[in-house]
Amino acid sequence: MTDTISSARQDQVADRVAADDWDALTDELGEFGHALTGPLLTPGECHRIAGLYDETERFRTTIDMARYRFGSGQYRYFTHDLPDLVRELREAFYPRLLPIARDWAQKLNRPSPWPDTLEEWLTMCHEAGQAKSAQILLRYGRGDWNALHRDVFGEMLFPLQVVVGLDAPGEDFTGGEFIMTEQRPRAQSRGSSTTLPKGHGLIFTTRDRPVASKRGWANGPMRHGVSTVRSGHRHTLGLVFHDAA
Repeated sequence: MTDTISSARQDQVADRVAADDWDALTDELGEFGHALTGPLLTPGECHRIAGLYDETERFRTTIDMARYRFGSGQYRYFTHDLPDLVRELREAFYPRLLPIARDWAQKLNRPSPWPDTLEEWLTMCHEAGQAKSAQILLRYGRGDWNALHRDVFGEMLFPLQVVVGLDAPGEDFTGGEFIMTEQRPRAQSRGSSTTLPKGHGLIFTTRDRPVASKRGWANGPMRHGVSTVRSGHRHTLGLVFHDAA
């Protein structure tokens, strides 16, 4: 299939990802479990990616969230034949997130199976029976929302993922904030919300993060979702760094 997205060259995409303050992002991820990036996509690129939603041949399956009691709204999983810009973003993020993933695994005394390249890691996922694309394009309309959840998909797990806003909050839609809850030991859960600007990404934990404790490091379980969209339409791109079973 000829790709209809006129994507930037891969080195330009990598430059956009590299342009962020990764020391600050790392600190924020460690403290809150999520961190907002600078601009990753131009408005035109956002529009073109959102427009792919109606090209059903690009997707392996469509999920109706209400049917599965995931919330309300719809999302679609891309096939492995990803649009160039989606593939390039994913490849650019992996080496930046890898040191964080390894550091978290060490703090939590967990295995750190991730090799230096995304290609090697996905090969490992496929050999373990996780061979389905997990890259997501989501569409929410008025009244839609996403229940709190984790995107684990199998035993082969990468602990961080990225969601990219494709519409402008306050202009294209209202509501629809990205929400996270943190389960705290011997205390009630703590919540946070983030308004995702158009073209920016939010890096967040897939399931938990290391939290300092009196005995060293403990895991802080976290879930994510989307608050109710009050008007308009909200599209987002989800970049997941492991494939699904």
